Amino acid sequence: MASASAGAPMPTVAVAARRRLAQPVPVGALPPGSEGAPVIYSGKTPPKLPYPDIGHLAKWSVSSFKFGFGPECLTDDDPETFWHSSSSDGPQPHFITIEFPRKVSVQKLSIFLCYPLDDSYTPANIGIRAGTGQVDTQDLRIVSLERPDGWVTFDICMEPNEDGDGFKHIDVYVIQIYIMNNHMNGKDTHVRGVKVLGPLEEKLKEYEEPFPFETPPFKMYECIR
Repeated sequence: MASASAGAPMPTVAVAARRRLAQPVPVGALPPGSEGAPVIYSGKTPPKLPYPDIGHLAKWSVSSFKFGFGPECLTDDDPETFWHSSSSDGPQPHFITIEFPRKVSVQKLSIFLCYPLDDSYTPANIGIRAGTGQVDTQDLRIVSLERPDGWVTFDICMEPNEDGDGFKHIDVYVIQIYIMNNHMNGKDTHVRGVKVLGPLEEKLKEYEEPFPFETPPFKMYECIR
């Protein structure tokens, strides 16, 4: 079971979606459909997205749990099971720790929440941290939710990419998802599933070479004489 390392809750002050990160970004303040706002895919089945699911590479742990409702419920692809925190073993914020054995690139997180079933156990504000280890994680953003029902999917970083058509991925060893508070001030939390999604994989076109000859010495041998 992961040891608690979450600090004091961060203020949720609205900032522009495309501003370079100096403080975590509370995306719940952004209009639905705008850049950076979370997208909620309805239904219990995870959305079919082009991003690769890399969560199976990681070791999962939680700050506390009740017997039979541990971290394995986050990755079992069963929408009827859920992680159930235990406030008697540790106060809020409750958190999920995802540790990779090597550095990986992460683009998005997708979290299954169901307010109609979980009521006051449903997270209202979720914070995201990441880093090279549990002792040096940095705050990335805050997601504020209003009675979510479905897969809440969002970019893990709010810094624009070089092309300006999306957001950068981050290279990390550890991700922490911490539940700052629940709906109706509930003490414990339910999370029914989490997906960690990597960046889009670039595919070569038919006429492109995997190892192009670019320098003059190499271009001398580009074709067979």
